[in-house]
Amino acid sequence: MTQSSIQTIRTDAAPAAIGPYSQAIAFGGLIFTSGQIPLNTEGQLVDGGIAEQTHQVFRNLFAVLEGAGASFQDVLKATVFLKDMSQFGVVNEIYASYFGEHKPARSTVEVARLPKDVLVEIELIAAKNVEIVQK
Repeated sequence: MTQSSIQTIRTDAAPAAIGPYSQAIAFGGLIFTSGQIPLNTEGQLVDGGIAEQTHQVFRNLFAVLEGAGASFQDVLKATVFLKDMSQFGVVNEIYASYFGEHKPARSTVEVARLPKDVLVEIELIAAKNVEIVQK
Protein backbone atom coordinates (compact mmCIF):
# COMPACT_ATOMS: atom_id res chain seq x y z
CA MET A 1 0.00 0.00 0.00
CA THR A 2 1.37 3.37 -0.95
CA GLN A 3 0.27 6.71 0.39
CA SER A 4 -0.64 7.76 -3.17
CA SER A 5 -3.20 4.94 -3.40
CA ILE A 6 -5.11 6.43 -0.45
CA GLN A 7 -7.48 9.26 -1.31
CA THR A 8 -8.53 11.72 1.38
CA ILE A 9 -12.14 12.85 1.06
CA ARG A 10 -12.94 16.42 2.10
CA THR A 11 -16.11 18.42 1.54
CA ASP A 12 -17.32 21.77 2.84
CA ALA A 13 -20.90 20.38 2.76
CA ALA A 14 -20.19 18.49 6.01
CA PRO A 15 -18.57 19.67 9.24
CA ALA A 16 -14.79 19.68 9.29
CA ALA A 17 -13.05 17.04 11.36
CA ILE A 18 -12.74 18.09 15.01
CA GLY A 19 -9.45 16.23 15.44
CA PRO A 20 -6.53 14.73 13.52
CA TYR A 21 -8.58 12.63 11.08
CA SER A 22 -10.28 12.87 7.68
CA GLN A 23 -13.99 13.05 6.91
CA ALA A 24 -13.42 9.89 4.85
CA ILE A 25 -10.72 7.86 3.14
CA ALA A 26 -11.06 6.00 -0.16
CA PHE A 27 -8.86 3.01 -0.91
CA GLY A 28 -9.19 0.11 -3.33
CA GLY A 29 -12.73 0.98 -4.38
CA LEU A 30 -13.93 1.34 -0.79
CA ILE A 31 -14.89 4.48 1.13
CA PHE A 32 -14.49 4.57 4.91
CA THR A 33 -16.26 7.49 6.56
CA SER A 34 -15.23 8.77 9.94
CA GLY A 35 -17.97 8.71 12.51
CA GLN A 36 -20.32 11.62 11.95
CA ILE A 37 -21.95 13.38 14.86
CA PRO A 38 -24.78 15.94 14.68
CA LEU A 39 -22.75 19.04 13.91
CA ASN A 40 -23.78 21.50 11.21
CA THR A 41 -21.31 22.76 8.61
CA GLU A 42 -20.21 25.51 11.02
CA GLY A 43 -19.27 22.86 13.58
CA GLN A 44 -22.13 23.67 15.94
CA LEU A 45 -24.22 20.96 17.61
CA VAL A 46 -27.80 20.95 16.27
CA ASP A 47 -30.64 21.64 18.68
CA GLY A 48 -33.07 18.90 19.58
CA GLY A 49 -33.18 15.31 20.66
CA ILE A 50 -32.38 11.99 19.07
CA ALA A 51 -34.52 12.52 15.94
CA GLU A 52 -32.98 15.89 15.06
CA GLN A 53 -29.48 14.62 15.82
CA THR A 54 -29.94 11.49 13.71
CA HIS A 55 -31.21 13.47 10.71
CA GLN A 56 -28.18 15.79 10.96
CA VAL A 57 -25.82 12.82 11.09
CA PHE A 58 -27.41 11.47 7.90
CA ARG A 59 -27.14 14.88 6.19
CA ASN A 60 -23.43 14.85 7.06
CA LEU A 61 -22.96 11.28 5.83
CA PHE A 62 -24.77 12.12 2.58
CA ALA A 63 -22.42 15.05 1.99
CA VAL A 64 -19.30 13.00 2.71
CA LEU A 65 -20.44 10.13 0.46
CA GLU A 66 -21.35 12.58 -2.30
CA GLY A 67 -17.89 14.15 -1.97
CA ALA A 68 -16.46 10.69 -2.60
CA GLY A 69 -18.70 10.05 -5.61
CA ALA A 70 -21.02 7.65 -3.77
CA SER A 71 -24.48 7.53 -2.21
CA PHE A 72 -26.39 5.63 0.46
CA GLN A 73 -27.11 2.96 -2.17
CA ASP A 74 -23.36 2.19 -2.24
CA VAL A 75 -23.11 1.54 1.52
CA LEU A 76 -21.95 -1.93 2.51
CA LYS A 77 -21.78 -1.55 6.31
CA ALA A 78 -22.99 0.92 8.91
CA THR A 79 -21.95 1.16 12.53
CA VAL A 80 -24.30 3.09 14.81
CA PHE A 81 -23.21 4.27 18.25
CA LEU A 82 -26.02 5.27 20.63
CA LYS A 83 -25.79 6.89 24.03
CA ASP A 84 -29.06 5.18 25.01
CA MET A 85 -30.24 1.94 23.37
CA SER A 86 -33.82 2.76 24.37
CA GLN A 87 -33.72 5.29 21.49
CA PHE A 88 -32.98 2.53 18.96
CA GLY A 89 -36.54 2.54 17.57
CA VAL A 90 -36.43 6.23 16.65
CA VAL A 91 -32.96 5.91 15.10
CA ASN A 92 -33.93 2.73 13.25
CA GLU A 93 -36.97 4.41 11.65
CA ILE A 94 -34.90 7.39 10.50
CA TYR A 95 -32.11 5.07 9.32
CA ALA A 96 -34.59 3.09 7.19
CA SER A 97 -35.92 6.29 5.59
CA TYR A 98 -32.45 7.14 4.22
CA PHE A 99 -31.63 3.67 2.91
CA GLY A 100 -35.06 2.69 1.54
CA GLU A 101 -35.02 -0.84 0.12
CA HIS A 102 -31.21 -1.03 0.34
CA LYS A 103 -30.23 -2.90 3.52
CA PRO A 104 -26.50 -2.65 4.32
CA ALA A 105 -24.97 -4.79 7.04
CA ARG A 106 -25.15 -2.95 10.35
CA SER A 107 -23.97 -3.02 13.94
CA THR A 108 -25.56 -0.90 16.66
CA VAL A 109 -23.96 -0.50 20.05
CA GLU A 110 -24.68 1.52 23.17
CA VAL A 111 -21.70 3.48 24.42
CA ALA A 112 -21.01 5.31 27.65
CA ARG A 113 -20.13 8.61 26.00
CA LEU A 114 -19.72 10.17 22.56
CA PRO A 115 -17.77 13.26 21.42
CA LYS A 116 -19.38 16.52 22.56
CA ASP A 117 -21.86 14.41 24.56
CA VAL A 118 -24.05 13.81 21.48
CA LEU A 119 -26.71 11.10 21.42
CA VAL A 120 -25.69 9.34 18.18
CA GLU A 121 -22.69 8.79 15.91
CA ILE A 122 -22.66 6.77 12.68
CA GLU A 123 -19.83 5.60 10.42
CA LEU A 124 -20.13 3.90 7.04
CA ILE A 125 -18.17 1.72 4.64
CA ALA A 126 -19.24 2.11 1.02
CA ALA A 127 -18.16 0.67 -2.32
CA LYS A 128 -17.24 3.06 -5.10
CA ASN A 129 -18.10 1.87 -8.61
CA VAL A 130 -18.78 -1.67 -7.44
CA GLU A 131 -21.99 -3.46 -8.43
CA ILE A 132 -23.79 -5.09 -5.50
CA VAL A 133 -25.54 -8.28 -6.58
CA GLN A 134 -28.63 -9.37 -4.69
CA LYS A 135 -29.39 -13.10 -4.55
